[in-house]
Amino acid sequence: MNYIRAAAARNQATRMIEALNRLRPGATDRLADSALAEISTWDGFDVREISENESVAGCSVAGAYLPGPPPVVGVVSSRSHARRDFTGLHELGHHLQRTQIDLIDVLEEQPDQGLELEDAACDAFAAEILLPDTLAAAHLGTAGPTAAQVCDLWRASSASRMAACVKAAQHLPAPGHILLLDTDGQLVFAASRGLPRPRRGSDQSTAAVLDRALANGHHRTEGRTRLRYRDGIRGDELYVQTTDMGGYIVAVLVTDQAPWKTFSPPAPDQGPQAPWRVCSYCDHDFRSFETACPTCRAPKCPECGQCECPPRVAARTCPGCNLLQPPAMFDPPTATHCRDCS
Repeated sequence: MNYIRAAAARNQATRMIEALNRLRPGATDRLADSALAEISTWDGFDVREISENESVAGCSVAGAYLPGPPPVVGVVSSRSHARRDFTGLHELGHHLQRTQIDLIDVLEEQPDQGLELEDAACDAFAAEILLPDTLAAAHLGTAGPTAAQVCDLWRASSASRMAACVKAAQHLPAPGHILLLDTDGQLVFAASRGLPRPRRGSDQSTAAVLDRALANGHHRTEGRTRLRYRDGIRGDELYVQTTDMGGYIVAVLVTDQAPWKTFSPPAPDQGPQAPWRVCSYCDHDFRSFETACPTCRAPKCPECGQCECPPRVAARTCPGCNLLQPPAMFDPPTATHCRDCS
């Protein structure tokens, strides 16, 4: 999400809170105390515990919103009440944006019909209720958040780690992310600003610096890294700082102006990188950002157009013309050369 859309998400979140207060006066204060308990008391609303595979793919949280009737807020089971409350508020945000005309109008004005803005606004809405600006200002540095300050903000509140990540991401001084990772390096949650958000559940355990954080017991680490995206694509080179966050790892990543460094210019080779590949059919070396084949998980070679799927017809290379020929070109089948070269 770029900075313009990040501001749009916060503006939309403000409208959502205003709409909620019109519909249910005083609800925001009660939601801040116990979101799911409050929503469960609302007539015509249903709160359900759902399994992980019922959560919405591509959503930033482990939950789901079903329009009903009655509307359903689905939350994946978690031992953390704070995490469940954040997820419930996020899904309530979907409900508000799909039922209130003034909020729907904002989404429809977006180039993608509000697909990206809607989810980001849900995160901003949940974080605004759980972590007011005054609390954030007291714990986040003026130069931008460090990993330790994100933890301080979380510990100073009853909000979830995810809410603290969203609030901290709003204070990033440059494009970047606030990531929450589990002990295996799986991405639990990402709050991004100005860069594409990595997918929830993606494996970041092999990314530089993050692998050291996993290996050294979550002690603070610093350096540069590139996050892992689909099909082996690596994102921009970023400054990163990590620390322990109650058994998880929180990572603050920025392109430049890292708050924990006195000098941190942008990397000279800024930009994402696709992995090098060698085509098994024509031996062509190439990089590709194209979506991989769903069967073999490899992109098509730009030289010969083949992915890594085995050919439906067992072709052979003729030593005479050095061309890949179908079996019908070899007569008899045991012939060493194709019919054109015989």
